[in-house]
Amino acid sequence: MEVAILAGGLGTRLRSVVSEVPKCMAPVAGRPFLWYLLEQLRGYDVERVILSVGYLREVVQEWVAEHAGEYPFEFRFAVEEEPLGTGGGIRLAASMAEGSELVVLNGDTFFDVDLNQLVAARRESGLPVALALKPMRNFERYGTVELGSDGVVGAFREKRPCAKGLINGGVYAIDLRSGLFDGLPDKFSFERQVLEPQCARRRLCGLVQNGYFIDIGVPEDYARAGAGPFLMTRGYDTLLLDRDGVINVLLPGDYVKSVEEFEWMPGILEILREAAGKFRNIFVVTNQRGVGKGVMSREAMDDIHRWMCGEVEAAGGRIDGVYVCTAVSDDDACRKPNRGLFDAILREHPDVDPSRTVMVGDSVSDAEFARNCDVAFFRINS
Repeated sequence: MEVAILAGGLGTRLRSVVSEVPKCMAPVAGRPFLWYLLEQLRGYDVERVILSVGYLREVVQEWVAEHAGEYPFEFRFAVEEEPLGTGGGIRLAASMAEGSELVVLNGDTFFDVDLNQLVAARRESGLPVALALKPMRNFERYGTVELGSDGVVGAFREKRPCAKGLINGGVYAIDLRSGLFDGLPDKFSFERQVLEPQCARRRLCGLVQNGYFIDIGVPEDYARAGAGPFLMTRGYDTLLLDRDGVINVLLPGDYVKSVEEFEWMPGILEILREAAGKFRNIFVVTNQRGVGKGVMSREAMDDIHRWMCGEVEAAGGRIDGVYVCTAVSDDDACRKPNRGLFDAILREHPDVDPSRTVMVGDSVSDAEFARNCDVAFFRINS
């Protein structure tokens, strides 16, 4: 498999929050967004990644030069001396491919697509392009895609408020032998000047994928990115989550003592909904010293957790268990970073494999807990 990543855009809409790097290098939970895309590709037999770069390309090139040895695939750069649009960027990247087929990703969008299925769908259809389509609800930022029962894309509809529909997720499998770019100018839009005419000729197939989706192209969605892309890129099957600062907003110097004081972290309900289909086990592991200090009752804490789990379930996610240490002493075996809470999980859930477990936290203590449990760790808000 050869993969092109479009990373040459100007990122105009995102400049109010990210101004010194191209969009694909915007930091998300302490890592450039490109890192998540490349981690996703580890799960496939990718031979070559072609980065179509332009604006601030030196930032991308320098980062790749530093980290290329960490990946099993070759990197190439298709350099846009001037902006070429999405179509021009894809065509430039395609000119550097060695095979007859190219998978295309957008550098500012993470979509957890099964790329093998996408390639297979295109080949089986015999059509020049396969699009990955994402089902969405209550949106107005994206246009919709009509998909026939035969898997052929029937129409693209303009952006408008929509209660339910399919959107173009920006991930494509393309047959480079099909002459898609013949007769087009140097600079052009892939969506308007390739997809729409091909759709009119019934030469596009669509594959519906319900994996995690985030587009960081605007500040509001960029703020929601968080740890979601990381969780969807790896082969973990058990997820451990700290509570305060990960699920709910941390109250510095205080404790969340009631449901009224509980404020969700941005995007966490969406992440948990997507994680429900990705992980076999999802557990919360949390220190709640406020109970041990008598600041709040155990009953009040349990009420918060029952409500929290109910809200997660109502949003389409799930939490399989909440493991709490209320001890005041740091010497207590169950108080993080000590591993007692994880030992309790292992006793009650024999299917949990530490080698396939990831802990998500926001503190040094959470990182130490993960090390003590011999599980992977990802820190947010770092």
